[in-house]
Amino acid sequence: MKTNRVWIEIVLLGTGIACALALLFATVGAAAGVAVGEVSVAQQAPATTNQTYEGMVTCSRCGAKHSAVLGQTATNCVRACVHGGANFMLVDADVTYLLDGDLNVLKKLAGERVRVVGALQGKTIKISSLASEMPTATPSW
Repeated sequence: MKTNRVWIEIVLLGTGIACALALLFATVGAAAGVAVGEVSVAQQAPATTNQTYEGMVTCSRCGAKHSAVLGQTATNCVRACVHGGANFMLVDADVTYLLDGDLNVLKKLAGERVRVVGALQGKTIKISSLASEMPTATPSW
């Protein structure tokens, strides 16, 4: 009986030590992760100055190629995709950028060619201003 008790005590002691070490490693790992996160945030490149970009407002799901099978216009397709979880994008030839700005304005200009003024951070443009490139009608006098 005493032999069984010794083994039970050894197993319980080992389990307690393993739990304490796991808690210690988790705490140290979380503290190190927070410290690394603070360093990487501090080292991120600041936003560049505003630049002008031109292209078509589309969605991250379809890009420049909207499905003709659905029978929707590009505008309706972009709005449906964004409603379904996609992000707004600017596409010009083979270059694409994610757009970060007022969603209501982007929805109004979905599927249209636009001129975007904003700061580029990575592959995302933080929009300062957004205007349609639709030519304005000149009066014929």
